[in-house]
Amino acid sequence: MKRILKTSLLCLITFMFSISSYSQKKSENQLKSAVKNEKNSTKRFLKIIELGEYYQENNLILADSINDVLLNKSYQLDKEQQFKALLFSAEIAKLQGNQDEYFRDILALKPLIPKLKSQETKFDVYLHLGYYYSSSLNFVESRKYLDLAMKLSKKTRNNKNISETYSSIAFNFMLANQKDSSIIYTDLSLQYARRSANKSVLAESFNMQAQVYGYFGQTELSVAKNLVSNQLAIDGNDFAKMAKYSREIGQAQLLISNLVSAEKYFKESIEFSEKIFDKRQVALALSNLGTVFKDRKLYNVAIEYNQKSINILTSLYDNNGLGEAHNNLGVIYTELQKYDLAAQNFNKALVFYESSNNREKIAGVYHNVGAVFQQQKRYLKALIYLDRSVEIRKQFGSKREIFYTYRILADVYSDIGKIKESLRYMHLYLDFIDSNSSIQESAKIAELSELYRSEQRERLISIQSDSIQRQQQEKTLTTTRLEVTELKNNQKTYIIIAFLIIIVLAGVIGFYRLNQRTIMQQQKESEMLQTLLRSQMNPHFIFNSMSVIQSYIYDNDIKNSSKFLVNFSRLIRLILENSPKEFIPIATEVEILQKYLETQKLRFEDRFEFSVEIDDQMMLDNAIIPPMITQPFIENAIEHGQLHTVEGGFINVFFAKKNNMLEISIEDNGIGRKNSEKNKKSKEHTSMALNITKERIDNLNNKYKTSGYMIIEDYDKVLETGTKVLISLPYQVDALTKKST
Repeated sequence: MKRILKTSLLCLITFMFSISSYSQKKSENQLKSAVKNEKNSTKRFLKIIELGEYYQENNLILADSINDVLLNKSYQLDKEQQFKALLFSAEIAKLQGNQDEYFRDILALKPLIPKLKSQETKFDVYLHLGYYYSSSLNFVESRKYLDLAMKLSKKTRNNKNISETYSSIAFNFMLANQKDSSIIYTDLSLQYARRSANKSVLAESFNMQAQVYGYFGQTELSVAKNLVSNQLAIDGNDFAKMAKYSREIGQAQLLISNLVSAEKYFKESIEFSEKIFDKRQVALALSNLGTVFKDRKLYNVAIEYNQKSINILTSLYDNNGLGEAHNNLGVIYTELQKYDLAAQNFNKALVFYESSNNREKIAGVYHNVGAVFQQQKRYLKALIYLDRSVEIRKQFGSKREIFYTYRILADVYSDIGKIKESLRYMHLYLDFIDSNSSIQESAKIAELSELYRSEQRERLISIQSDSIQRQQQEKTLTTTRLEVTELKNNQKTYIIIAFLIIIVLAGVIGFYRLNQRTIMQQQKESEMLQTLLRSQMNPHFIFNSMSVIQSYIYDNDIKNSSKFLVNFSRLIRLILENSPKEFIPIATEVEILQKYLETQKLRFEDRFEFSVEIDDQMMLDNAIIPPMITQPFIENAIEHGQLHTVEGGFINVFFAKKNNMLEISIEDNGIGRKNSEKNKKSKEHTSMALNITKERIDNLNNKYKTSGYMIIEDYDKVLETGTKVLISLPYQVDALTKKST
């Protein structure tokens, strides 16, 4: 049984991946076709940029080849298009790790900013300039451009851009060693990323939190945030982010000497990188794998992996990556006591780091060189390099790294007999160790990793379970249809017999037709109830609700996570219990609506208000109502009417008895039907909700001989915004209540 389940899961994953690959290929072909068919030179140029942006996420080699095409074509066009080509070139250089070219292109864009018309292009450049000055440790100049980016973002109310800007500000504060400020701005970034409903932006926000926590030594929190980032990247099938985040998780595992997990994540990073031809990420992961094998004392394998990394990074002009790989080789040769080779690689690392002005990494190399001289008992040389490392780290980079240099300084001063100095540095180091319990942190990180793997297994099982359930439902529906077909065939037989003995079987035929009508009615009601249940159990709503709960849990927001979970679980129970029924008490319907609206309101951070009102007489009558007949319109108001984006958004629901009919009014001030219809998915979903409700009203009219109706119009007829729905149904009360009265 286990083997069958495992095989089924593998088939399902393969099928889903093939669908995803087909979809991507289709998108690529459409973009190529658009470029080929466009005759206008400027529009064709913009189509090529769009294709290039697709390749940035799916094939970096092709993206790089398009880069040359764009630069050549831009010279024949206006300044705006030249600017876009240069910006695209800068982004490619950044992805390839060529920091010199990236910074050169970004600075070349700076004087052209006043000539730009596109606000979105201006925003992109401001963000890149902010990153450049942050990396150059010019924090004041960086903040100047990031503030300009924020001003543009808030002016256009673009939550995605606001989130990205807050992340860049957090990065700026991080490099300035201002921990509290950097954490505050990552929280703000996350807040607006959630509002944007963009998984890619949300993943980047969590990853920035991971970087900040890792920079300040909170490895456990860093891993937790990166596991969330990685899952969001997996959900979005974003191989570029999966490659980066997997490698960062592997680096955290390496810090706690969990070599098995570290190797697993580094190999996953290589696998994801190769899918999009990202040679830089492959090279960085190879260098990381070299460190894994170094820690296992497999020095020849470690040297081989780092050399492969150097070969790739040399072709990409990635000075920081080359510095890291040569520094790793220097450490390996130090452990092998091949000090000449160690010195050669440390010197190369310094050259590469100097060319990229990476002061923090230079301090790390000085630390390693000092350690080599200490092993060689060349203490004066050791002190020179160790003091240089301390001096640089007091100004640049993470302050926590300085304590590992203090540890070696303590040993050096002990070896040369300066006990007082040795004790001073040892006390500094021990104070740091006491406040950073690596044993406890290692256990927590291992626990987080195991939890993450368990969640992935549960997700696969859940997917398979849903698939099996759908198959069972389809099988049941097919059986019902076959039964109906068989009944129709029998009807023909009975009609032939009726012609022969019409008087004898007249009563039988009449009874049979009545019975058939009842069966058809029941089948129709059954199909409608199944359709209704599927519409209520909207998978996007459930998955989004789970994501909100998960975010609250990761943010340790016990109050909101508990409140959301209680509302959500009660809502699901009410839907499952009441959807199969023909009628439910109106009090139950009101409770379902209130729970649904409260859950949605929590999900969108209280960005709209609602009210549900009902006549007192209806409560006294114990009136009953078809279950959740209003819910599709409330969902349309929130999801497709984009109620959470409207200032002062509201939904009002009224239940009243008029002319012995139950009248329901649903009002909202969303973007309106006209704007909503621009979204194809929104239009299809609204159409389905209308058809279901019309069928339910027609069914009730036929059954109770009434003239119920449904009217939909704009709430504000002048501005064509908002929606007002009026539904009229037969007024029914509980049969038990009728008897008692």
